[in-house]
Amino acid sequence: MEIFLNTFLVLLGALFSVLNPFGAIPFFVGLTQDYSKPERSRVSLWTAINVCIILLIAFFVGEYVLRFFGITISALRIAGGILIASSGFGLLNANPKKRKGISKEVEEDLQNRNSIALTPLAMPMLAGPGSISLLIASNQDHHNTNEMLASTFSIFVVSLVIFLILRSAHYLAKYLGASGIVAISRIVGFLTVAIGIQYIISAVLTIIRGI
Repeated sequence: MEIFLNTFLVLLGALFSVLNPFGAIPFFVGLTQDYSKPERSRVSLWTAINVCIILLIAFFVGEYVLRFFGITISALRIAGGILIASSGFGLLNANPKKRKGISKEVEEDLQNRNSIALTPLAMPMLAGPGSISLLIASNQDHHNTNEMLASTFSIFVVSLVIFLILRSAHYLAKYLGASGIVAISRIVGFLTVAIGIQYIISAVLTIIRGI
């Protein structure tokens, strides 16, 4: 029981720090500024589910997948940086007034609302290269049944916490107002681009140091 509890608490704290769901709140608010309350709840739920699935895959088979395809953590960082920067450009160039157009645009908007729960929210904004590499390393250190169960339980708990945090993020929109959310979207868009570029720079520096 002691081994289970220690493993659970250590990995839960590490995952929570790396995932940083509080830091994702401004991005969530910016990306869902014109969503209804049920839509935000659905995106929150699917984001948490996607994060849970990604983390479980990373913990149990991540090492084998990366080894099979010859993918390095640096490559994951670069891919994640490109995705983050792309979503940031989308926020900077977004024009809410143009969304109320023909049915095709509405259809594309609805598809986008369903997809952001996976990219960029679940991955790479939350479950990015940092958490994936953490879980791959954790799997190498924890082999017995109690440790594996504790690690799995910590993934479920942190996913639940992510859902609860994102689920309550929409209250910020009510207090900030429409103009405040638009302003936040522009600021968040710029910061998102910067974060994406930083991911890429970190990966490139890691590759250079390894040469």
